[in-house]
Amino acid sequence: MPGAQGEAITVRMLINHTSGLAEYLPYAYPSLKAFPALAGTSPQSLEDHRLTLFDPIELIRMGVTAPPFGAPGGTPGLYSNTNYLLLGRLLEQVTGTTAEKYITQNVIERAGLPDTELPDGPRFSGPQSQTYEAWFGMFEPPCDFSVFDMSYAGVSASLISTVADLNRFFGLLFAGEIVSPSSLAEMRRTVQVISQESKIIDYGLGLYPMETPGGVFWGHGGTVWGAGALAMTSADGKRQMSVAVNLQRWNRLDSSGRPQPHPIDDALAALYRTALYG
Repeated sequence: MPGAQGEAITVRMLINHTSGLAEYLPYAYPSLKAFPALAGTSPQSLEDHRLTLFDPIELIRMGVTAPPFGAPGGTPGLYSNTNYLLLGRLLEQVTGTTAEKYITQNVIERAGLPDTELPDGPRFSGPQSQTYEAWFGMFEPPCDFSVFDMSYAGVSASLISTVADLNRFFGLLFAGEIVSPSSLAEMRRTVQVISQESKIIDYGLGLYPMETPGGVFWGHGGTVWGAGALAMTSADGKRQMSVAVNLQRWNRLDSSGRPQPHPIDDALAALYRTALYG
């Protein structure tokens, strides 16, 4: 990154989303330009770019040249996938191989995750659930996005996995078998970040805590068009939950443009309670 901004941003700022860099997605998908003002968005760009092969360098350019959210290192930070794409490029510069290949060989294969991979095209040949995107009721009925080129997310969010593999990965992580204990402690050192749901959360280095009546759980969640997942593990590693959902943004908007409650929200909350501390 050129200029003073590039000199000021550290690797930690990229990982914990305090770089101040904007999210590139509203620029890659023009009909989402008004995000986070949901009522001003449309899902048309999602359909238009279903099979578009995005260049990660161009996506990074969109995020870097967009008006910054804030100064590097400032809090609260902004959860931005621009950070992840930059980290992918940094990984390639350091290792001399593609980020996808390095992650596959040094994380996926070493951790023994047989059903986890990074896609190389819009179709996936293995067993899978269909994925449906509602975009806050603007797709009616929800649109099937099971075939979609995931290059728009790249190393930030395109990973294909199973709940069993997610539990195995986080179990190994918290047992100290993925990174060292000192690195894991750094991963749990949090700052305040504004999530993609516009909520202020505590966020570490690829992990965030979830406070429950049963104690603190650590993990991560994420969504793509039509699919989402959440994986949480108790601080002592003895209790785990991984959930995959094949419908996204099911909440319709009220007259003020805010997502309305939906029965799916209650069902998921009940599932989380039972799985985490029931």
